Amino acid sequence: MKSNKGNYGYFQQEKKRRLLITLGLFAIPLAVFFGGLLYYGKRETVLTVISIVGCLPACRSMVNLIMVWMQKSLPQEEYQLIHEHAGELTMAYELYLTSQEKSSYVDAFAICGNEVVGYSHDPKIDVKYTASQVQKILHQNGYRVNVKILRDLQPYLDRLESLQKNREALEKDIRFTPDERYPNLSRNELIKHTILAISL
Repeated sequence: MKSNKGNYGYFQQEKKRRLLITLGLFAIPLAVFFGGLLYYGKRETVLTVISIVGCLPACRSMVNLIMVWMQKSLPQEEYQLIHEHAGELTMAYELYLTSQEKSSYVDAFAICGNEVVGYSHDPKIDVKYTASQVQKILHQNGYRVNVKILRDLQPYLDRLESLQKNREALEKDIRFTPDERYPNLSRNELIKHTILAISL
């Protein structure tokens, strides 16, 4: 079963997918190099140059593979707890957010009206910086939301329950014009879509 970006299990599947892509990208230039070596009996051929240049996309893919392999998924038990407390909230999971200065891993984001609340078990995350970067991007895209990221699971679960309980009131007076590029997406889903766009 395919796990799309923003769904739980995305990184486990992405690790396998990117590994296969990287191996394939390295196999092609190596095949060209060794084919030229066998055919001409020497390295000094145009095929050697082609194989060296052909390694550039493979090296780029290798960097992406390393970044994905460094990420540890949210433990299954924690995901189950979050999923149960989230109810009908719009959720995004396993997000590796990139910016010019820092990159951060966020386990989950809940989106409800003008509230975007994240949780990260990563001890290295700068929660204030990451929240401000996500908020800045969302503001630039026309969503006046408040973004907060929590480090501890229980306060996050309590916040999810509060959002779920007050969902109608939080979404009540928000004016929303559907995006003609994505006419079927709600405002919460468009906010999620924007967060996914800045994620690996």
